[in-house]
Amino acid sequence: MTSDEIRVASAKFRDDLFKDTLPFWLDRSIDGEHGGYFTAFDRDGKQLQTDKSVWFQGRFAWMLATIAETVEPRDYWLERAKHGIDFLQRHCIDRDGRYFFLVTKDGQPLRKRRYVFSECFAAMAYSAYGKAALSDEYCRLAVDLFQNIRQYLGPDSILEPKVRPDVRSMKSLANPMILIGVAQEIRKATGFVECNEVIDQCIDEIHSHFVKDDLGCVLENVGSQGELIDTFDGRLINPGHSIELSWFLMEEARQRDLPKVASLGRQILDWSLELGWDNQYGGLYHYRDCHGLPSSEYWHDMKFWWPHAEAIIATLLAWRLTGDDQYWNWHIKISNWAYEHFADPEFGEWFGYLHRDGTLSSTIKGNQWKGPFHLPRMQHYCWQLLEEVIHAQPV
Repeated sequence: MTSDEIRVASAKFRDDLFKDTLPFWLDRSIDGEHGGYFTAFDRDGKQLQTDKSVWFQGRFAWMLATIAETVEPRDYWLERAKHGIDFLQRHCIDRDGRYFFLVTKDGQPLRKRRYVFSECFAAMAYSAYGKAALSDEYCRLAVDLFQNIRQYLGPDSILEPKVRPDVRSMKSLANPMILIGVAQEIRKATGFVECNEVIDQCIDEIHSHFVKDDLGCVLENVGSQGELIDTFDGRLINPGHSIELSWFLMEEARQRDLPKVASLGRQILDWSLELGWDNQYGGLYHYRDCHGLPSSEYWHDMKFWWPHAEAIIATLLAWRLTGDDQYWNWHIKISNWAYEHFADPEFGEWFGYLHRDGTLSSTIKGNQWKGPFHLPRMQHYCWQLLEEVIHAQPV
């Protein structure tokens, strides 16, 4: 790749973020009456429901506060981030301190789930806003919530297990992985000293229990000691999830100069691209089985937007760390496929769900799962990373 190619790619990520993705959401997402954000929209921005995803109150607030801190320290971004943060504080916390999953437009609780992802995204939002707004209050709030999350995800967790542990003891990759991501954000904003310890513990658990060298993959679910469970859940591989993990690890490695962690991240990326890429139609499968057996989920061969966004980040970061052209080539290959199939040149943003052959499954742009997070995070991260490369080059 040439310097000109890098500059063109950087400018594209920046323009896509500020001229396409964010305008789609900012033009219609903010609820001026009740606060918070709507996320359920059709292709042209038509609202499909007014119930609000608690995940995205945190996720979008995090994104907007991150832009305020890293790009433009403007009240415009902070004010819009505060919409989500205030809504979280007023309406999304149950009496036991846990957060809801789905609420009505005016904040009445509809659904609460057994895991703590709503809490994780709220903690990320508080930390990013605290840093951008220079608010000790929100930084403390982020740390306090992070400490609660650790208790819920720890060995003595009071959360309801997915399956009965007296019959089958099982744990999920999602827990240590999300803790890494949240701890990285808390550390960035507050310098909280325990974050490195938490991250190291999570990396050790992932490496020793979920990473399977003999199978060349990362499993989504394992036994309590990392043993393979020979069931649909136990054999499950989610290439997009593994790829997201890979760049969390590579980012941690470059922040703290951890070459073994960087190597682990690249190995996971290599495995996931090999297992996940559809050589017939292109794009990443949603699920695979570690033994090559049929998946139980009917959407196993669909192409979802978010694994491709994560793969665009991971391959670019792997290239940045190694200079290896294979990662740049993967980055271009995945970017080209994703923008060709997911991007909507007429109304902006990306579609979320495609059939295996890349044809459109649904015109939906947002729901309680898809909203302003994976795509704008990818565009922001890749733009910032390429700007770093540009400034590091000799004049």
